[in-house]
Amino acid sequence: MKRILYYHPLSNFARKIRILLAEKKLDYELKAVNLQNKPDDFLKISPIGKVPVFVEEDGTVIWDSTLIAEYLDETYPEPNFYPTHPQAKLECRKWEELGDNLGDNIINLWKLNLTNNFDPTDYRTQLETSINCLLSVFDQQLAKSKYLLGDEQWTVADVTTLCSLGYYNLRVNEDWVLEYENLKNWFNRLHQRESVKSTVPLNKE
Repeated sequence: MKRILYYHPLSNFARKIRILLAEKKLDYELKAVNLQNKPDDFLKISPIGKVPVFVEEDGTVIWDSTLIAEYLDETYPEPNFYPTHPQAKLECRKWEELGDNLGDNIINLWKLNLTNNFDPTDYRTQLETSINCLLSVFDQQLAKSKYLLGDEQWTVADVTTLCSLGYYNLRVNEDWVLEYENLKNWFNRLHQRESVKSTVPLNKE
């Protein structure tokens, strides 16, 4: 059977896997999922009801973008996106987690903006503060090196953070480029790659 990636075209987490699949030159079929009306066949293979979900040629089903990314790197290691040394891999996973956390905060901010309700706990301020803190951390790291984990090559940490920032541009605004110069230059440079350019979400639907 063919490899299948269940995804939503605007999902930053699904985009992360699409970039890795493109870089590893793996053939697969894309299946879009209506997240407002999830089909029964999707819910049968995804107990958490989220995208992405990856189905391997042998029928193995994997959900969660990090689990899929780790599987792809271990099964198809060329090119690799996680370091092989345990300590270096741990460091990569830490930065990947920060990128995922950034994405989660941006999604929550977008959902809050959709409702436009008064929030007595000032949840919006908490989210914006957390996002700006993370942007500053990424910007400071990129002042030291070409990529988040050094000058040699990009890793899954770069891919994850890139996709979260792409979602920020899509759902909120692009004002962050005015304040975070290192992050902006890194973001623009990575968008020269075909795998990145070809997966940019094109609308706000």
